[in-house]
Amino acid sequence: MNEIPLLSLLTFLPLIGAGMILFLARGSEVDIARNSRWVAIWTSGVTFVVSIPLWFKFDQTTAKFQFVEKLEWMPQFGISYHMGVDGISLLFVMLTTLLTPICILASWISIKDRVKEFMISFLILETFMIGMFCALDLFVFYIFFEAVLIPMFIIIGVWGGPRRVYAAFKLFLYTLLGSVLMLVAMMAMYFDAGTTDMVQLMDHSFPVSMQPWLWLAFFASFAVKVPMWPVHTWLPDAHVEAPTAGSVILAGVLLKFGGYGFLRFSLPMFPDATIQFATLVFTLSIIAVIYTSLVALAQTDMKKLIAYSSIAHMGFVTAGTFTLTTQGIEGAIYQMLSHGVVSAALFLIVGVVYDRIHSREISDYGGLVYRMPAYSLVFMLFMLASVGLPGTGGFVGEILVLVGLFQVSPWLAAFAATGVILSAAYMLFLYRRIIFGQLTKENLMKIKDLNTREWAIFAPLIVLTLWMGIYPSSFLDFMHVSVDNLINQVETALAAHGQSLLAGR
Repeated sequence: MNEIPLLSLLTFLPLIGAGMILFLARGSEVDIARNSRWVAIWTSGVTFVVSIPLWFKFDQTTAKFQFVEKLEWMPQFGISYHMGVDGISLLFVMLTTLLTPICILASWISIKDRVKEFMISFLILETFMIGMFCALDLFVFYIFFEAVLIPMFIIIGVWGGPRRVYAAFKLFLYTLLGSVLMLVAMMAMYFDAGTTDMVQLMDHSFPVSMQPWLWLAFFASFAVKVPMWPVHTWLPDAHVEAPTAGSVILAGVLLKFGGYGFLRFSLPMFPDATIQFATLVFTLSIIAVIYTSLVALAQTDMKKLIAYSSIAHMGFVTAGTFTLTTQGIEGAIYQMLSHGVVSAALFLIVGVVYDRIHSREISDYGGLVYRMPAYSLVFMLFMLASVGLPGTGGFVGEILVLVGLFQVSPWLAAFAATGVILSAAYMLFLYRRIIFGQLTKENLMKIKDLNTREWAIFAPLIVLTLWMGIYPSSFLDFMHVSVDNLINQVETALAAHGQSLLAGR
């Protein structure tokens, strides 16, 4: 164990902040709200600062888990508190610690009621998200993976829009069935392998006859979390009804749970089933890319359009993951990271104008370039990043996925590439309708441009989007050894059963 349990500190710092808000926020309602905001922003800010040493101390030359912590928890069942990160999970931990203070800052003014409870919910959510990415024990992972649903349910159900209760319950019900199936599969894995340690489970050879059932049980949960077509319908409702910060963290981090789960469980633990069901994943992914892009073109609500675009982009992620090529998997991870930044920024873009005139309808805007030139410039950057313009993070992930898909089948790459074209269509449509045209709406005549707080929100996202586009190797170097090791694990497991990746494709 490290001298300083860095991962535990990272995981539970937000929980300590939530406790401080709960017990220390006293006085009038105005004082409680003010104190809660400041405790939350300081706590999340300190958590981000504490995560920075992970980036600088991480050894990029090894695929082993680092900053490992392990304590016996329930030794009679072989369950331990086991934490660690590799080159894949490290990047998602950093993404989580970056986006949380941005979300709290974005809620500074827009959340006016029950501010104390909102900040507590968000800090608890951060604890669960970080814990999920760091967990290396099957049941510790499951606890964090499912516990995330509780604060997210509350954030949408209490501070959401008019149909918030419907959206919150839809999110809960969609994830319930998959979660139960995954828990059953986890118990089956424990009885077969005799351990819940995920590192040992990656080296364990599950019976070929057992793998398809385990794979499908995990797929039921991860597919909903991504979400994949056709279990995606909860996402547009959740995004539309969630407060801006809820949409940001949902798109930025929570949608990555499914993709991360495929990388951590499906590929290394069930390689034979992964090869068996790869065609199914490719089919659902291509349908998601094309179908949801067409649906996005038909939207009149800004948030709903961006929500459907998220499903299309995550289709690239699932397709790239199951190519089982270095480019495909690294592209999928990069796409998740880039989407986490760009989609978060796009929901914040919507939140800026929604806070001013309280409408998300595209038809209620037009000609904002005359009143909000800075806003128009920032919007343009993230719109182009979403489209995949070279020089932005969105381009790197998509091109790597397409290269990986081409190695599997040129037809797959061709169909996936139509999603790039369609994304340009709906994003340019959105931008033109909101930013350009005549400024004729009365309520837009005096609308104000970005303020200092909003610049502080967008600045790190702008830097990160350009950094990921201009210098991608600074991120790819972290994941490269871990991805190669993952592919080697799959090849070794297949070879033991007389198969090969080439034959599987």
